[in-house]
Amino acid sequence: MNFIKRINQQFSNYIDLLEQSSSSLAPKIEQAGQIMVKCLHQKHKILACGNGGSAAQAQHFAAEIVNRFETERVALPVISLTTDSSILTSVANDYAYENIFSRQIEALGNEKDILLVISTSGNSANILQAIKIAQQKNMLVISLNGRDGGQVAHQLRENDMEICVSHQSTARIQEVHLFIIHCLCEMIDLSWSNEDK
Repeated sequence: MNFIKRINQQFSNYIDLLEQSSSSLAPKIEQAGQIMVKCLHQKHKILACGNGGSAAQAQHFAAEIVNRFETERVALPVISLTTDSSILTSVANDYAYENIFSRQIEALGNEKDILLVISTSGNSANILQAIKIAQQKNMLVISLNGRDGGQVAHQLRENDMEICVSHQSTARIQEVHLFIIHCLCEMIDLSWSNEDK
């Protein structure tokens, strides 16, 4: 097998997807970023969750915002719901795996906070339950999903936001999700660094 050829094809596939997605996704990313900036400026917080690679991306987003992305600024409140193994395993054991995020949202979420859900399929039961509880608490939901949006797309309310990467490959969807996350991080960074000048 020619791995160089295969790797170059992966580069091409990713570049093609970014180019195809830019016109439809850029306005949604900008809107989501403005919503996050407003939330954080008003002293509310963002809770983030996902499974597998999307869990890692939720943690990555939290790390960039609590610390910083590329610009010096104040620390800002983002909590990844994927990181506390004791909470995750106790909830999964005592209730059900589908409650591992929603139980934390019950404890930590407040009205006007944001829930950021990341799911390539949009069909994960724990993500759907997380959205349900967040909506009950009058939190705004921002969803990064893929394919056709899955069940998440049907569960979002009118004032919630969906940023859907319309592709079938999990790897390509996750790559674009990371790109979107970095765009959001940059918007948040710049909104505070510009304020300091």
